[in-house]
Amino acid sequence: MNLAHVICGVYPALAHQEAACAPAWQHLTVTEVVADSREVGPGALFVALAGERTDGHRFLADAAARGARGALVSAEALTPHRAILESLPPPWVVVHGPAPDGSGLPIACPDDGEQDDGERHQGTPTTPPFLSSAGAPGFGFVLIAVDDPLKALHRLTRYHRATVTPTVVGITGSVGKTSTKEAVATVLGCQYRTLKSQRSFNSEVTVPTTLLQLRPSHQAAVIEMGMWAPGEIRLLASLARPHLGIVTNVGPSHLERLGSIEAIAQAKAELVEALPPDGVAILNADDARVAAMAGHTRARVLTYGITAPHADVRAGEIETNGLHGVSFRVYFRGSGSHDAVASFKVPLVGRHSVYTALAAIATGLAMGMPWEKIAAGLGSLDLSSQVRLRVLPGSARAGACTILDDTYNASPMSSLAALDVLAECGSADQRMVILGDMLELGGYEEEGHRMVGRRVAEVAHRLVGVGIGPRVRWIAEEARRWGMDAHRVVVVECHEQAIPIVRELVRDGDYVLVKGSRGAAMEHIVAALVASTSPAIGDTQPGAP
Repeated sequence: MNLAHVICGVYPALAHQEAACAPAWQHLTVTEVVADSREVGPGALFVALAGERTDGHRFLADAAARGARGALVSAEALTPHRAILESLPPPWVVVHGPAPDGSGLPIACPDDGEQDDGERHQGTPTTPPFLSSAGAPGFGFVLIAVDDPLKALHRLTRYHRATVTPTVVGITGSVGKTSTKEAVATVLGCQYRTLKSQRSFNSEVTVPTTLLQLRPSHQAAVIEMGMWAPGEIRLLASLARPHLGIVTNVGPSHLERLGSIEAIAQAKAELVEALPPDGVAILNADDARVAAMAGHTRARVLTYGITAPHADVRAGEIETNGLHGVSFRVYFRGSGSHDAVASFKVPLVGRHSVYTALAAIATGLAMGMPWEKIAAGLGSLDLSSQVRLRVLPGSARAGACTILDDTYNASPMSSLAALDVLAECGSADQRMVILGDMLELGGYEEEGHRMVGRRVAEVAHRLVGVGIGPRVRWIAEEARRWGMDAHRVVVVECHEQAIPIVRELVRDGDYVLVKGSRGAAMEHIVAALVASTSPAIGDTQPGAP
């Protein structure tokens, strides 16, 4: 991607005029597009977004110092941030939108980094510098002034997406998006050059920055799509233009924002609604709300599941092996009846992780991959980073323990999945649970916490709840009600109170699950237990909301 491509994408009036640009503009490479100045590298384009807590325009100088090619900035923000602009190392240039007559781009070039009142040298030249055949003006850092940097980012993404032709797989769901993304990308990577979302890049900012990494050589892209409100997945789908869409499940994540699980289902369905008639909707048949989405898409429907007898891709004969993976048989409805097709053994933990594998298998089949390559991909999953539940070595007063770190986020669904993993570890008297609040559950808040408390009583020997207010107390009350000894249940208000108690309670050989919503910051407890010099053993599946 070059700077001419960026500017033609940002300003609709200049679309498809890259060939008319001065060669120097075409030769200025943009290596990546980022919205976090801390992630800027040489040649990057920084998107200066104004948020609730800070304003990206404050970090323009930092981005320039890190080697950024330039930045998308708000035209309105140039004046209030003039002092920051003047701190940029010269030479730099401000590029404005096309002139009203469409003749080209006005450009403001400060002399030696200095400006007088108003934009010096700004105007609409007879031969616009941007389209000049004589070459581009000399400059270093390029400020591309737009009405709204986020909207401009979206325009650029749509423009860029139209220039490449990968098969895009969109993934959404209340739980398991990131794990499914990793599995699908690994499988497709066995046959296709595949781009995937990094970490949990699933927002209106990070989906575009991922899509802008697409190059003509990419054959597939696996894009995770999250949402906070209705319409957000529709927006992301309009940017990504997916051909395949996977919906993992629907549960009470973000219930406080959307009001009901039905509303969450409607929001998730926006992905399959966006698929083209020749696309494929890959749906979890064991989730009734997801299965119902078959009626909301023009695409062909391919279902997967464990309990649904009519799922197109179904798993049976499941064997779980604690933290050592899971094996199962796959039955594929290819010609009106199920035929046992293949056996799989994958390094994912827990029965629920079979759904992750099935989604990847269904995607591989939809993409025409042979069973051997699908199995090889699943068997080679790298659990060292991306997925949520990490298995870490820990230390306590009485010896070594194993920590199941699932602190990234929490909902009732993901908490129950994590507890199912804990249930496969050691004996009951070796299992300890440390839980923080689950947030954004709305009217489902008490029921969701009590449901988790019941499962804690079934699988664990000890419980430590960390939080102010009723949430963790509901978990504790329900655990005691369902049979956990009262003296094995502790509730404290903060990490500082919890850490010495946990260190005292953990015994040699214990398995300790730590989980809570992002706002509970339960990773502080993990940090206190993890052996400081020990690397992660691996990462496993239960996803965050």
